[in-house]
Amino acid sequence: MIGLDEKIKAYLGEIITEPQYFIVDIVISGNDKLKIVVLLDGDEGVSIDYCASVSRQLAHRMEEDEVLEKAYVLEVSSPGLDHPLTNLRQYLKNIGRKVKVDTTDGKAIRGELLEAKEDFILVNQEIKEKGKKKIKLEETKVSFENIDKTKVLVSFK
Repeated sequence: MIGLDEKIKAYLGEIITEPQYFIVDIVISGNDKLKIVVLLDGDEGVSIDYCASVSRQLAHRMEEDEVLEKAYVLEVSSPGLDHPLTNLRQYLKNIGRKVKVDTTDGKAIRGELLEAKEDFILVNQEIKEKGKKKIKLEETKVSFENIDKTKVLVSFK
């Protein structure tokens, strides 16, 4: 039997026909009342109107095919800043922004995202020199297999 997340992905594949939009994540939680959260993004961002349109179409298809017998909450939105980057397209659209990369060996790398390729990212890492206030910049290559999570940092400057 095909899983609920696979069914939702299949519906979204039919609904999201514009190549600039992509699925970031599908999160299904809850027991008595399911909560289905679909996170969408776009190469130039994603609007609230687009998310609402996808939500209406997805809900219609799920109800038409009677996918769920019990009540559920459906939420379609863009990933917020608290949601880590999960795919290459997200990295590409955030080039030039400040990020914090947590590596699988427990290190934290902060700096400007310079480049994103199929198997690695390049960060202009900010390194504080001991005993000095000055920050040294060093280009650091991090392979995707060594990334635990990457978040875009908000700048208030």
